[in-house]
Formats: sequence, structure tokens, C-alpha cells
Amino acid sequence: MLSARTLIDRDGITLADVSCAHGAGRGEDEPARTSHGLVFVRRGCFVRTVGARTCVLDPTMAYGANPGEQERIDHPHDNGDDCTWLRLDAGLAAALYGGDPRLPACSLPTTPRVDLEHRRLLAAAGRGGSDEHALVERAIGLAAAVLERDAPARVASGRPATERARRAVVEQAREALAADPAQSLPELGRRLAVSPHHLSRVFRALTGATVSRHRMRLRVRAVLERLGGGERDLARLAADAGFADQAHLCRVVRAETGTTPSALREALA
Repeated sequence: MLSARTLIDRDGITLADVSCAHGAGRGEDEPARTSHGLVFVRRGCFVRTVGARTCVLDPTMAYGANPGEQERIDHPHDNGDDCTWLRLDAGLAAALYGGDPRLPACSLPTTPRVDLEHRRLLAAAGRGGSDEHALVERAIGLAAAVLERDAPARVASGRPATERARRAVVEQAREALAADPAQSLPELGRRLAVSPHHLSRVFRALTGATVSRHRMRLRVRAVLERLGGGERDLARLAADAGFADQAHLCRVVRAETGTTPSALREALA
């Protein structure tokens, strides 16, 4: 009845495309949940019961899930439903939700903007070839946007309180990325003791770029330095600089510079 396709699985986040072919009728009690996460409804309608709480879920809604919850899903109509599952490890859920990883189990309204971002993220992850750090950063922002509507004060609690503190966090993040661009956004958040969502938001506000874009720009600068030093092997350069493959290197360098690595190899050497 259920099928799932995992599109992202790294840095404490799993993004999966889930389809249900259940016909109309009462469902059975499901095994207890084992992880925290958010479920976005894309198509169909169903009724979720957890304990004494029942909520109707349709494509204008998302809901939170937590370890230990035992749920029953009833379907008032035929043709099943399609959802997106965004799993968060306990540490990341706590960082996003004010220190407590237990997410709201009730239905969470999704604005048109949030719904569209969720669908764009799913599409980008499904196409493949995207920067996984950028996908993770977008997934964290999406989760925060949904939770913020439920409890804005809790989500805001991880934000650096003053302009000086925000600038200090951004400078520390840039220092850390200069030393090791492979560090993920959740890793940076833990290292700097700040919510990864707020680190992403503050970083973009002060630098004009996302953390993932800044990381990619550092990698492109490293590539240009190697090309200027006479490096000829683009496949080896892609692996050394942290790109998925040579094609990924070429796409990113061209997007950043307007020129292909092969042309830059001749121009800079």
C-alpha cells in the first residue's frame, strides 16, 4: 500500500517521496514511530489519529511526527494520497524548535509560499545533480518556516540576540568554512552553538549568499587557484575540491564565472 523513494539522506535529514494506494476506509494501527519529522501532504485527504487526537489532513496541511507515537490513518476517499516525509534527527529537531525535539503532532497549515518551496525542493532533489549541501540548507529552512507558524517564539529562541552577536557568528562560520568547506550547516550550527536555521538566515542577511553558496564559492576559488597553477586533470580537480564529479564542477564553475573550466585552464595557466 505504501511506497517511498528517498531523495536526501545526510546531515541528520531524510527527504522522501511517499505514495499511498489505500482505498477508502478505516486504517489499521501503525507501528510506533521511531524518529522526528514533518509530513507535507501533496495530494489526497486522510484522517490521522494519535491517541485521543484526530485531524483531517489535505494538501494545505503538514503535521509533525515523533518517536513513540502510534497512529492510525483512515481514508475517506479512494485513490490514496501522496506526501513528502522530512525526517529530522533529535538534535536538529531540538535546534529548530527551541531546544525540545518533540514536534507538534497537530495539523500545521502550510502557506502557498511554503507549499511551493516544499514542491521545488522535492523536484530539485529528485532530479539529482544538485549540491546536496544546498538541498539540506533548503530543507532546514522549510522545516523552520512550518514550525515558525506554530510557535514563533520557540523557533526564534535560537537566533543571536544582537547585531554584534549576529556578525560574530557569521565571521566564525566563514573562518570555519575557510578551514574546511565540507562542514555541513548542521555541523556549523553545533560548532557555533546556534540554530542552523538562524545561522543560514543571518549569514544570508549579512553576506548576501546562503551558507551553501558561500561554500561553493570557496571551492570555485580553490579550483581557479589550481588551474592557475597548471592543473590539467579536471576529474582529479573535481574530486579534490569536493564536487560530485567533473560534470558538477563544470556546471558550478560556469555558473559562478560564466566560463568553462577548460577555457579557464587555458586562460589562467
